[in-house]
Amino acid sequence: MSANIAFAHGNLIKGTVTDSLTAERLTGASVILNNESITSTDQFGNFRFDGLEDGNYTIKISFIGYKAYTTTLTVNGEETKTLIIKLTPSTLRLDEVTITGAYSTEHTMTSINKIDIGLRPLKSSQDVLRMIPGVVTAQHAGGGKAEQIFLRGFDIDHGTDIILTVDGMPVNMVSHAHGQGYADLHFVTPELIDYVDFNKGPYYSRVGDFNTAGYANFHTKNSIDRSSVKFEAGRFDTYRTVAMLDLLGKNDRNQNAYVSAEYYYTNGPFESPQNFNRLNLFGKFNGLIADDKILSVSLSAFKSEWDASGQISERAVTSGLISRFGAIDNTEGGFTGRNNVNVSLTKVFEDGSRFKNQVYFSHYNFELYSNFTYFLNDSINGDAIKQKESRDIYGYMGTYQKELLIGGKPLRFESGVGIRYDDISNIELSHIKARYTFLNAIALGDVDQINANVYTDAMLNLTQKLSLNAGLRVDAFSFQHSNKLDSLYNRQSQSKTAISPKLNVYYNINPDFQIYFKNGIGFHSNDTRVVVSQRGHEILPKAYGTDLGVFAKPLRNLLLNAALWQLKLDQEFVYVGDEAVVEPSGKTQRYGIDLSLRYQAADWLFIDFDGNYSHGRSIDDPEGENYIPLAPTFTSIGGITTSLKNGLRASLRYRHVDNRPANEDNSVTAKGYFLLDAALTYTRPAYEISLNASNLLNREWNEAQFDTETRLPGERQGLSELAFTPGDPFFIKAGVSFFF
Repeated sequence: MSANIAFAHGNLIKGTVTDSLTAERLTGASVILNNESITSTDQFGNFRFDGLEDGNYTIKISFIGYKAYTTTLTVNGEETKTLIIKLTPSTLRLDEVTITGAYSTEHTMTSINKIDIGLRPLKSSQDVLRMIPGVVTAQHAGGGKAEQIFLRGFDIDHGTDIILTVDGMPVNMVSHAHGQGYADLHFVTPELIDYVDFNKGPYYSRVGDFNTAGYANFHTKNSIDRSSVKFEAGRFDTYRTVAMLDLLGKNDRNQNAYVSAEYYYTNGPFESPQNFNRLNLFGKFNGLIADDKILSVSLSAFKSEWDASGQISERAVTSGLISRFGAIDNTEGGFTGRNNVNVSLTKVFEDGSRFKNQVYFSHYNFELYSNFTYFLNDSINGDAIKQKESRDIYGYMGTYQKELLIGGKPLRFESGVGIRYDDISNIELSHIKARYTFLNAIALGDVDQINANVYTDAMLNLTQKLSLNAGLRVDAFSFQHSNKLDSLYNRQSQSKTAISPKLNVYYNINPDFQIYFKNGIGFHSNDTRVVVSQRGHEILPKAYGTDLGVFAKPLRNLLLNAALWQLKLDQEFVYVGDEAVVEPSGKTQRYGIDLSLRYQAADWLFIDFDGNYSHGRSIDDPEGENYIPLAPTFTSIGGITTSLKNGLRASLRYRHVDNRPANEDNSVTAKGYFLLDAALTYTRPAYEISLNASNLLNREWNEAQFDTETRLPGERQGLSELAFTPGDPFFIKAGVSFFF
């Protein structure tokens, strides 16, 4: 063994942190030694400090939603001290959030999210995505389609430039019938989300494909502290019920298991009823199967079916042809389903290193009926299309983590390898009429896409205040496409490799103020049909990102995050699933500022604010014709929450999106909006009563909107103007939950 690279000698303090009620091992709790060194608990709830000199040490352990724990102990003579710590659930306290230390940035982001989940009611699947600061979403197909996502100057469409995962299992669909990266999170029941591990920019070697604007990994709960059943009802024939059943109860085996079921139905505010049905089933086991092994197994099934009124043109409403909630073609809609198996096994070794193996499988089907242009191309039958596919996804990830010393300086090392295989059958785009009348095929084929990857990442504490994080990721792709409309069998294939280096620097001015400087190269993800049409040229264009930011606690109850950022892309090819064509967008540049704050004004009063400004332009186009359509400019969300000891909680929240260009020359504007929502809950040991209201001011607003050339019935030619999906009017629902 090298003299400079070694395991620590000297005294050792290690321990395990658990929930005092469920005995669940707590992952990500902050552990501070003498108010200087900081680490966090791993998946086993374990922490350790190696190579300590003889002396007295104070350890403070804190975790959002738990009462902080502090202890003092003495070690000498290369002694090992082992602590077993049971944290007691408590009210939310921002003064217990820590930001100092080498690994604090990712944990501070997680802390922000845990604060948000504790304060904000998750009323719908859209709220799940809005938990990420800076994310704006739009729904434009009756509630069953994946949301359109906006972040950091990107119209991400349905997931092209952000990677979404659930317990490490990918959500994004490569080479999807509707578009690259299609990410439908509706198979996640909001009540099951424990926290979201998220970050922005291409700076993280453990994530690859789709990671340009950022990533988000939604972690489901490993345990529930009690069983429950919830019933909700609201306007527009809206009904929802959720049941969660604890299967093992309290035990001393550190094992937990539960099942859940969610059913949702609504007709929506539209004149043509949505008939929207969604069913979610989920089950999870998590626990120790040996002193050094944790097994996690989850199974889920999801099914959704709906009708939709689609996007409507402004002139159709202003002319009186239809109302805001009317339809030009009310045969839109679709159905989709997804079944998942996700298994992970983590082993910890005597030296504290960890090795995690994860395998997953998804069976997915999708069928969508749309009509964006009405009668532009076919004045008799209309322009309705069907997009359909069926796929199986197979995946494996292996991750090894180890902490050691280099020249007496702590180093955290992580390395991983993974593979994902998408077997996609009969990706179809067809011209149809009234949903079920087939007119002609536009595109039909099979896709086989493989992504094999390997990465390594190291975090080195150069000094007590300065830390350096360097990483390198390699993604190798194999793309294969068979065009079933070609009279001659033609299987096209391409392969490509992307190398993505990362370099991040963190400096702690004091225990409450950290500066970070992130740099990374990623790549813009592309559809297999783009790859083969481009014959492999420019198919994984580079994305270059930089962030300069701070985490600070200027007051003990105020947490602040601010960042200046920029992102350049060499090319942005887009496969337009609605037309089966490839559109190159050229080089782009985006920059902006993010600001988030969380403030606890009193034990019972919380204030939160997120403001995000971005400026995006195409580099190759002339000035005035270089706007990026639908790219967000300024967005903000925030609110005030009161939480009283008698179980009463109330919140008033707002959502704001500024006007933004809808096309390249800004001649059409996508209209912004300002909305107010409110929530009220009263919680007792055996039950909870809730009341949620959206769009309190009953504003007319556009949720999804596009500059689209359309032709209305009876018109002689098409006209390009704003087409939109109207946002919901005032909506209210009430609910009751029972705990047992």
